[in-house]
Amino acid sequence: HKAKVEAMTLDLASLQSVQHFAEAFKSKNVPLHILICNAAVFGAPWCLTEDDLESTFQVNHLGHFYLVQLLEDVLRRSSPARVVMVSSESHRFTGIKDSSGKLDFSLLSPSKKEYWAMLAYNRSKLCNILFSNELNRRLSPHGVTSNSVHPGNMIYSSIHRNWWVYTLLFTLARPFTKSM
Repeated sequence: HKAKVEAMTLDLASLQSVQHFAEAFKSKNVPLHILICNAAVFGAPWCLTEDDLESTFQVNHLGHFYLVQLLEDVLRRSSPARVVMVSSESHRFTGIKDSSGKLDFSLLSPSKKEYWAMLAYNRSKLCNILFSNELNRRLSPHGVTSNSVHPGNMIYSSIHRNWWVYTLLFTLARPFTKSM
């Protein structure tokens, strides 16, 4: 009942917007005890952001990554603090390494010819988990923990709205999956 809530605008498809958000947040000089990185797009057609990156990768991962980096000092000062990365079980159905086992950066922000929406989503969610694990390794000694979570199978949202096949798949699978 004593909480004060204030909305701030942030567009993860624009690294400049992420930077402006972080600067505006820092100017408030308030602690940050929990940061939940939950925004995502799924099944979106290929397009580039204003930063010339594939939009699924930037919105689902890179925007959050940049935000956390910009707010790291605030998180450290606010200790104990926590970062929660909302990922997906679908991270298991992809990889980001080439045939020799090295990280293949072209898979993260693929060209239109190499793009498949489902793989782009899965890869972005794998990046969320890898980032969360490394963030926890680096910041937990400073009182900042990081966790990645899978929100549950087929929780109803409109994340699948970009393609009717995904909508049909989610509708058919929902009765056979766990629900909140």
